[in-house]
Amino acid sequence: MITSILIANRGEIACRIVRTCRRLGIRTVAVYSDADANARHVLLADEALHIGPAPASESYLAMDKIIAAAHRAAADAIHPGFGFLSENAEFAQAVLDAGLIFIGPSPAAMAAMGNKQAAKEAVTAVGVPIIPGYGGADQSDGRLRQEAARIGYPLLVKAAAGGGGKGMRAVTDPAHLDDALASARREAQQAFGSDELLLEKLLVQPRHIEFQVIGDRHGRILHLGERECSIQRRHQKVIEETPSPALTPELRAKMGATAVAAAQAVQYTNAGTVEMLLDADGNFYFLEMNTRLQVEHPVTELVTGLDLVEWQIKVAEGRPLPLTQEQISLRGHAIEARVYAENPANDFLPVTGDILLWREPTGEGVRVDSGLLPQDTVSIHYDPMLAKVIAYGEDRATAVRRLLRALETTTLLGLTTNLPFLQDILRHPAFQSGALHTGFIAQHLSGWQPPTGDVALALLAATAVQYIRQPQSASSTGFWRNNPNAPQRFRYAINGEVVEVQLTPEPRQTSRFQASMGAEAYSVQLAACGEERVTLTVNGRRQTLPLILTPGYAWVQTPGGVVDLEIVPLLPRPRPSAEAGGSLRAPMPGSVLAVLVQVGDRVTEGQPLMKLEAMKMEHTIRTAADGVVEAIYFQPGDTVEAEAQLLKIKNDGG
Repeated sequence: MITSILIANRGEIACRIVRTCRRLGIRTVAVYSDADANARHVLLADEALHIGPAPASESYLAMDKIIAAAHRAAADAIHPGFGFLSENAEFAQAVLDAGLIFIGPSPAAMAAMGNKQAAKEAVTAVGVPIIPGYGGADQSDGRLRQEAARIGYPLLVKAAAGGGGKGMRAVTDPAHLDDALASARREAQQAFGSDELLLEKLLVQPRHIEFQVIGDRHGRILHLGERECSIQRRHQKVIEETPSPALTPELRAKMGATAVAAAQAVQYTNAGTVEMLLDADGNFYFLEMNTRLQVEHPVTELVTGLDLVEWQIKVAEGRPLPLTQEQISLRGHAIEARVYAENPANDFLPVTGDILLWREPTGEGVRVDSGLLPQDTVSIHYDPMLAKVIAYGEDRATAVRRLLRALETTTLLGLTTNLPFLQDILRHPAFQSGALHTGFIAQHLSGWQPPTGDVALALLAATAVQYIRQPQSASSTGFWRNNPNAPQRFRYAINGEVVEVQLTPEPRQTSRFQASMGAEAYSVQLAACGEERVTLTVNGRRQTLPLILTPGYAWVQTPGGVVDLEIVPLLPRPRPSAEAGGSLRAPMPGSVLAVLVQVGDRVTEGQPLMKLEAMKMEHTIRTAADGVVEAIYFQPGDTVEAEAQLLKIKNDGG
């Protein structure tokens, strides 16, 4: 019997594991880096041990530190969660060698499925269909070019180790193959410690279908139904659901049996996922096997009524699976959305910042898995996924409607997120009809822009709160006055423009005002003004809005979306002069992966100059015009802040 588990992870999955352990009466031990000293998973666990600095390579990926922490805390077992070391066969073996229980598959099964090419060879031997491709030992560019010509375009360049879309490049033109090989190798080495690649035929608009499997140590392997994961960006899943709208009972049974056969090929134990691609004709192909618990496991739990973490623990204890395949039943429909700190309107680049307000949605059939706390800081060191919002219903339409409303009522202020983007996916007619494929976002939401929100309402709310909390003095307005009922002026910057709001309190009233913005006039009554929300009536319409006011900004969540207002002083402070043109700045905090030019090089418009990495994503810095490299301020391995000047280019014009 396992009595104490060290969770070798962080964030929402660590919190998720703690919940099950509490229910089972198992003591939990958390580990944390410098960046996570006050994180939610640290506070929830029974004990927490510090394991190193913020970079994952020095903390959550440091095998010796994690195993030492488990011994120090007298833990029986280690649960790796997902990500980090969860699919590292060397770590799994080290845990066993240390006399601890590893809550996951055997190192041998993990190694067999960890290399995509080896996994394909293993499942092909038992009759599982695979996509045409190449993954041989000859990794030279010449051989890969030959194999690419044989397979045909379009094709995928993929990292042989790992997953999550890292080291993956789609190539539609042979002229772009060499660049794809170089960047995929670099990203694969950075993410997985191996630059081995494979090539794979790219199916046109396939569905991504995965089957949850679990095996015990007594030879039984079951599947718990499928999950459709076709809504993706950057080859990473965004929305997952079960059951898939595309599967008939017959196709489900056939694909489920194939998934079990794939797991049996490596004598798989514990929880895993067999991922497949399904084409428009009903043909399906093995893609890979993830030898861990998946991010999207909650949707399976909701339709089966099972706790997968509990099953993982019991299998690790050596117990047989409590049900047969015939006893597994799927009821209703569940759907999950991943909430990311990213900007979908800017190529999904990750963002960092402080979470000023986090309020989870509630309601019938709604579940939230998160590791967030108000005042948390989203840093460059970890994956940008913040939370998962999941909804269940008796049918797909009900589940989608509940999820949409849950996302609409989720409050996350302080940084840019993909919440409005997720809502627009769910509202799209093609999504609602179930017409899904892996290119859905590119086809239907290319060029997406966030909603502007109700700017006028946000301005009035922020102004009313400022009036109550921070009455203007003569020094702040720039002039002396002795009439308390005179108009007070408030200025904000939004979308590059400055807007002024004038607020005039009604005689002998402290909560009724007349407001104006340009030619528009409003009657405003402030009913309640709390630290995190405001209730006001504007022209007879009463609404309660989440609102956070800082010295320089106001964040307001309106029915039409979040509005971020910069508060502009009436007596503005002098600003430093603008820098000379020709410089290039970091679009996000991160670290430098590669510098592709040298001082003195002549560059042309669009030429790659530098590679940055943040939150497991790679970004290329390119020159906007022809010129000469005059200065390079950072080198590979350096950490850069957002807006840091990276290079300087002297334009040909001067």
